[in-house]
Amino acid sequence: MAANLVPAAVPVADIAQLHGVRDCLQWFTRERQWINEIHLEVCRIPAPTFLEQQRAEWMAAQFRAFGWKSLIDRAGNVIALPNEKSRGPYVAVTAHLDTVLAPRAKDDITVAPDGKFHGPGVSDNGSGLAALLALARAIKGSPELEDLRAEPVLIGNVGEEGEGNLTGMRWLCKSDLAKEITTFLVLDGAATDHITTRGLGSRRFEVTFTGPGGHSWSDYGVGNPVHALGRAVSLFSDAKLNGGARSSVNVGLINGGTSINSIPSLARAKVDIRSESNEKMEELVGLLNVAVERAQEQENQRATGGKVAAKIKEIGERPAAELDEQTPVLHYVRAVDAYLGIRSRLDCSSTDANIPLSLGIPAVSIGAGGQGGGAHTLKEWYNPERRDLGLKRIFLILSLLLRGAQIGPAAA
Repeated sequence: MAANLVPAAVPVADIAQLHGVRDCLQWFTRERQWINEIHLEVCRIPAPTFLEQQRAEWMAAQFRAFGWKSLIDRAGNVIALPNEKSRGPYVAVTAHLDTVLAPRAKDDITVAPDGKFHGPGVSDNGSGLAALLALARAIKGSPELEDLRAEPVLIGNVGEEGEGNLTGMRWLCKSDLAKEITTFLVLDGAATDHITTRGLGSRRFEVTFTGPGGHSWSDYGVGNPVHALGRAVSLFSDAKLNGGARSSVNVGLINGGTSINSIPSLARAKVDIRSESNEKMEELVGLLNVAVERAQEQENQRATGGKVAAKIKEIGERPAAELDEQTPVLHYVRAVDAYLGIRSRLDCSSTDANIPLSLGIPAVSIGAGGQGGGAHTLKEWYNPERRDLGLKRIFLILSLLLRGAQIGPAAA
């Protein structure tokens, strides 16, 4: 296996002047209106997590129309290769298909008089998907790119949000295709001010308490699952997070019971634990288990009738991971940012990049340009002004990777 070598100098200006590269860079500015229109079109196709098929089929059809070989794998990911003869090695550019909220009708996605887009998913991740489509059309519509050592593969992947648990990226990284992917460039959301090189880890659990239930008066004294769950949440939320890696805990959903005058037979909560450290997450998981055990014991000690039982089920896991700062892709991103006058910072976030990073495959996550806000709400918005700067950034990074890529750890 050849090692990735850190370049002594990154010739961004020279690459930008190559005929095929220069034509693509100009295309992103020239075709701003088309990019805006295709962005709105993809956002109007609902794709909540686990239900991305309609959007995936539409994306695959677009790639084919632009001259790419496209297919949908068994996980539901859309994969676009330059042509039938493509064999790799590849540089993967990915954007997740799914959204936390979905439009109920096409007119839920609107354009305001100031040019801003409004509606669920317009920034996260409509901007990333629009960038994929713009790359696909620009590359096929421009002169052939010169001196490539690798080929691009464009991927719209499923299951990034919430309980999707990075399903699409997990499947992809276990596939035969991954053996030929040297680097992942993940497009997630808008803006150009960040370079995500550290994957924020998370562990997610469903905590369930059950009991016999009954009437609030005549059966008073039997173990109450809601009381036990409330106690468990209180105990766990008191967990001390001081010291060590930055971490967080959150109880985001609670449900149970049937009426105000009924002792519930079931109560359930969903818990999110996050940290920059896998070891710290494991420590917090231990504290969750202790809190649930103590809450069960205390409720059963109080009960004079039937007892409660508790169960903890893991429903999601995202490994914390970090990119080696000497990896070429980070040098390329920084060099492109310097060339374009972009001021960016390294950050830590939970994205599809967590999976390849945890497997030792180079990956970064960046925004697709423009500006966005209100992600995961009905008031989400996206401003396409200066989107072309973000697209040029993506394309120049890709151009450098295609000319300097080596077979990475996935091929070992």
